[in-house]
Amino acid sequence: MADAVVDIEGRQLKLTNLDKVLYPETGFTKGEVIDYYARIAPAMLPHLRGRCATFKRYPNGVDGKFFFEKRCPSHRPDWVRVGVGPGDRRGGIDYCVLDDTPSLVWAANLAALELHTPMSFSPDMTAPNMVVFDLDPGPPAGMTECAEVALDLRDALDAIGLQIFPKTSGSKGMQLYLPLNTPHTTEQARSFALALGQVMAKHHPDRVLTDMKKDLRKGKVFIDWSQNADFKTTICAYSLRARPHPTVSTPVTWDEVDAAASGEPLSFEAPDVLERVVEHGDLFAETQTLEQELPAFG
Repeated sequence: MADAVVDIEGRQLKLTNLDKVLYPETGFTKGEVIDYYARIAPAMLPHLRGRCATFKRYPNGVDGKFFFEKRCPSHRPDWVRVGVGPGDRRGGIDYCVLDDTPSLVWAANLAALELHTPMSFSPDMTAPNMVVFDLDPGPPAGMTECAEVALDLRDALDAIGLQIFPKTSGSKGMQLYLPLNTPHTTEQARSFALALGQVMAKHHPDRVLTDMKKDLRKGKVFIDWSQNADFKTTICAYSLRARPHPTVSTPVTWDEVDAAASGEPLSFEAPDVLERVVEHGDLFAETQTLEQELPAFG
């Protein structure tokens, strides 16, 4: 299979098995995965920098076995930075921190199709710069129902002067990010997400819940507030997903969410996302700069 040695920003990388198909249903190859990550890097890196990245690796493609990799591999190049984050019962471990394009391409060459990140920067994992509301639909609920709940959450937060930003999960749900970029704790973030989720569930008990029991989720949207714990990660903006097609966790506009609530599709694959960034720029850029403070709530 095809290999190549490339120079990216002064770093030399050996890329391997470039013609290996990682998405059999579409024929999307490892070379195309690497190309996607190299091209999306300017938009994606602000959402990776400083954060401990968990890799979900698919060395034999999305139909093969996968594994999560938290500990940064010992065979990493010396220019791939590491950061301490929550690891196992023995304490923190060194994660990979993907601060630049060569590091991101190196990860892609490992078939790390999915990149998951916490809400905090290393090494202080108890100081999030955002709150996440992870919307997980229980079949037969789907993206339409997620979009309806997203609009309700947006309106509730707008009423108290807070702004949130939507993205698809790249799978079946959505995530809403509430930027903070001011001093907060993970406990504040978690408590706020739970309290607001409970308000939504109280007002819409037929379609929203915050109870984590999976047997209660049929036909409803679970607002997963627990993703704000310091040891939890969420799929990073612009990450590929290991689905039959190379779908991407894609920042979207509220107009698109509104259309999705009316039944329009809301799913994007890698080539679409590259075109979207050219057209719209990074719709998630403000999540890294907008300063907001959580009210006492709950």
